[in-house]
Amino acid sequence: MKTENNLAGSFRDFGLCDEILKGVEEAGFRAPSPIQQQAIPVIMEGRDVMARAQTGTGKTAAFGLPAMNAIVRTNGLKVLIITPTRELASQVSEELYRLGRFAGIKTVAVYGGQSINRQADMINRGAQVITATPGRLLDHLRSGRLKRFSPRIVVLDEGDEMLDMGFINDIESIFEYLPKERQTLLFSATIPGAIKSLARRILVNPVSIDVTPVEVTPSGIKQLYYVIQEREREEALVRLIDTESPQRALIFCRTKRETDRLSTTLISRGYSAKALHGDMTQVHRNEAIDAFRKGRVDLLIATDVAARGLDITDVSHVFNYHVPFDPDSYVHRIGRTGRAGKKGKAITLVTPLELKELRRIMKVSGEPLSYREIPSIREARKRYLSGIIKKLEDQPVREEAAEVLEELSETMEIHQIATKVLSMLLDRQKVSGPKRLGLNSQEVEQMLYMLKKQKTARSKRPSHQYGGRRRGYRR
Repeated sequence: MKTENNLAGSFRDFGLCDEILKGVEEAGFRAPSPIQQQAIPVIMEGRDVMARAQTGTGKTAAFGLPAMNAIVRTNGLKVLIITPTRELASQVSEELYRLGRFAGIKTVAVYGGQSINRQADMINRGAQVITATPGRLLDHLRSGRLKRFSPRIVVLDEGDEMLDMGFINDIESIFEYLPKERQTLLFSATIPGAIKSLARRILVNPVSIDVTPVEVTPSGIKQLYYVIQEREREEALVRLIDTESPQRALIFCRTKRETDRLSTTLISRGYSAKALHGDMTQVHRNEAIDAFRKGRVDLLIATDVAARGLDITDVSHVFNYHVPFDPDSYVHRIGRTGRAGKKGKAITLVTPLELKELRRIMKVSGEPLSYREIPSIREARKRYLSGIIKKLEDQPVREEAAEVLEELSETMEIHQIATKVLSMLLDRQKVSGPKRLGLNSQEVEQMLYMLKKQKTARSKRPSHQYGGRRRGYRR
C-alpha cells in the first residue's frame, strides 16, 4: 500500500510502514509537531521515554504511531495505554483506530460505566491496543478476566493528572501485573516530585523530552460555564443563544454526527446555521466558511479538526457544546473570539459528571471561568427583546426598505406597519422551552464541595511501600 506524494516527507523519514503512513495521510497530518519530532524516533528505537507535553500538542500520535508501527501484522494485546479519565480514554482509542485502521489495528477503550464482561470479551478476541482508566483496568486484572495479558509497550498518559486524581496507588498496583520485559513511556504536562519518583521505578534509562505549550488565550474574553443535566444540553444552548444574541458564534461539538444533528435542529428552529466537519467536501467546506465569514449565517457548528486554520476576526461568541477533552483544546477553541483587540465571550456547557474535567482544564490552563445560572424563560424573553431593539438601532437602512414602506403607507398607518413588521420578525424565532434549565448556584456549590472532599479522601489513602525493586517494575 503506497501513500500519496503530498504526505510530508518528514513523516516518511521516521521509517513508518506504508499502512501507518496511509492513516497519517487520511487523518490530515502534514508535518510532525515538536513532540512527534522528538519522541517518534526514540520510541522506534525501543527506548523508555519520560516526556513533558500537554494534551493537544500531538502526543497521542507521538506515542501511538511508533507503538502501532511496532505491532503491525501481529496478534493479541501488544500496547496498553493508561489514561486518567474515560473521556480521554475514548478520545485516544478513537484517534489510534483512525491512524491504525489501514494496518488492521484493533483498539478497545476500557472504562467504568460499560459492561465488564463485554470489555473482557472484546480484549480476549484479539484487540491489539487497549486504552484504559486505572480503576476499571485494575478490576479486570484482579479478576483474571484478561487472558494472556502481556503488553510489549505500556504508555502512562497524563501522569500528573493521575497523581492529582489520586490514582498513583492504582498505577503502582497495575504495574505489578505487567511483564518485566517491556517498553514504558510516561507523558505528563508537569513533572512533580511524585511523578519523578514513579518514573524511577517504572522506567529504565529513559530519554527525557520536554515540549512546552506556546498558545496563550487572548485578553478580553469573558469565560462562563453553565451546569446542566445531559438531557437539557440542546435546550440550554438554544436558551443561551436567545439571551446572548451573538453577532457571530462558533459552536464546537465533539463528533461529526453531533455537528450535523445540532445544525439541523437549529435550522429547523429558525436559526441561521451551518455545519463544518471533516466528512464534507472541500467545496461544501469552503461554502460554509465563506457564508459564516460574510455574515450570511450567524452560527457555525464545527468539530475541532474542521475548525483548524479558521481565521475570522469578528466572532463574538464561542460555545462549547461539551467540555473539551483537554486544556489546550479549550484554549484553542476560545481563542477564536476576542481577536484583534475586540471583546469576546466563551460559554461552556457542563454536566455534573463533567465538572471534574472542567476543573482540570481550569487548573492546567490557568483560565478563569465564572459560573452562571441558565436564564429562566421569562429572563430569556426579556433579554431577547432587548437584543432585538439593539439590532434594530444598529440596522442600516436599505433603499428597497424605503420603497416598500412608501408603498405600504398608501393602505396602512406607520404604527400599524411597524407593529406588523416587528410581529413578523418575532414570529421567525420565538423564545420557548422549559421555565427553568440547569442547576442553581447552591446545587453547584454542593457538587464542588463533594469533588474537593473526594479528592482529599483519595490523597489520604495509604501508599505502597517499596523495599528495593519489586517484580514487574524493572525489566
